[in-house]
Amino acid sequence: MPKELESGSHESPDDSSSTAQTLELLCHLDNTAHSNMACVVWEPMGDGKKIISLADNHILLWDLQESSSQAVLASSASLGGKGQLKFTSGRWSPHHNCTQVATANDTTLRGWDTRTMSQIYCIENAHGQLVRDLDFNPNKQYYLASCGDDCKVKFWDTRNVTEPVKTLEEHSHWVWNVRYNHSHDQLVLTGSSDSRVILSNMVSISSEPFGHLVDDDDISDQEDHRSEEKSKEPLQDNVIATYEEHEDSVYAVDWSSADPWLFASLSYDGRLVINRVPRALKYHILL
Repeated sequence: MPKELESGSHESPDDSSSTAQTLELLCHLDNTAHSNMACVVWEPMGDGKKIISLADNHILLWDLQESSSQAVLASSASLGGKGQLKFTSGRWSPHHNCTQVATANDTTLRGWDTRTMSQIYCIENAHGQLVRDLDFNPNKQYYLASCGDDCKVKFWDTRNVTEPVKTLEEHSHWVWNVRYNHSHDQLVLTGSSDSRVILSNMVSISSEPFGHLVDDDDISDQEDHRSEEKSKEPLQDNVIATYEEHEDSVYAVDWSSADPWLFASLSYDGRLVINRVPRALKYHILL
């Protein structure tokens, strides 16, 4: 991005005096060998020099070189099996020193080790129909959310993938997007072809199930403290709000990277809607 448009500049983007800026091309991913690139994901931590791309049935790890405008293909792996297998979505885990990537193809979720490009877990039939999107919990290292055309949002513990930890069934059509809040992982956003955006409070499987930060040892010690007051009970999961400002399918939802209480949604009708987490819930979480 041009220097004057980077963070810190307060000039309004629709200022009539501003002229159109051109972006500088830093790097090119040579995609000639693989036709349909479904997804490109930055390494979440580090120096921003690694990228994963998903193209057809290939998962490709790219190294961005300082000296060259061409990215170097560091390693790759392919989906094996019958039929024309194609990736639909992928996310890079911010945990495990950024060595794990999760992908979706058809109804299956897979985990990959980027050091060896080998598969580390596989959840077959994770959804009844096509898996559209997935996201890692930013604060709990083994937790993964997925959504799909079966109208469901599922939460997984990748150490035990036989059953989802939780399932949400609030949407009435395909769920295109699921996103954890970067700071408060009990807040989960979903967007769907039912034209709705739903903000859910998944506090029971968050890093703060009792309203404060706990680790797994605290939960195992619960048995010893049964006599304690009921305020120590885990808080209840619930739908916080349903937003119906869109008139057509909602294809994208995301949280602001600057304000943890702000989120945006984008729909087929061309409408971009920005909303805030309800103030009462914000203060309940903070206080």
